Amino acid sequence: MKRILSIIMILTLLFSLACANAEGGSHILVAYFSATNNTEGVAQQLAEGLGADIYEIVPEIPYTDEDLNYSDSATRSSIEMDDPSARPAIAGELPDLSQYDVIFLGYPIWWGEAPRIMSTFVEGLDLSGKTVAPFCTSGSSPFGSSDSALKEAAPDATWMEGQRFSGGASAEDILAWANGLGLVL
Repeated sequence: MKRILSIIMILTLLFSLACANAEGGSHILVAYFSATNNTEGVAQQLAEGLGADIYEIVPEIPYTDEDLNYSDSATRSSIEMDDPSARPAIAGELPDLSQYDVIFLGYPIWWGEAPRIMSTFVEGLDLSGKTVAPFCTSGSSPFGSSDSALKEAAPDATWMEGQRFSGGASAEDILAWANGLGLVL
């Protein structure tokens, strides 16, 4: 009797897994913000290579080229980055994270940090019990502690070591980092 019950339980589990895969469900989400499309390219390669779902963090008010003039302290991005409490609004609904175990979180480096819209995103979600792997793009700035404010906003998540990529990073380099994290992907 125990053997039959065990076989039924195993078959039920296998059927459940097959249904989840048939529905195209992924347990990995790549969420990213990209003001100049550099981060978008890395995010797309990562999602495609891992078979992950992808979510673009879109600002309610899009950034213009003038907003991104880093040498002008009066521009929108400069003003936001000078104010740690700034939280630019996100267009649309935030993703439902209930089906995801792993979230790759991508952003450009602005003034050595993640843009403030990333704080809006992280603070708007419950990342408890999720594994978060941050990545960023920059032409010259290192990853550094760019994710420190994000970690503070979601202390109940498991944070992996982040990685910086150039906008033209190869799919091989991106996937080597992701696969090297030791996650079950």
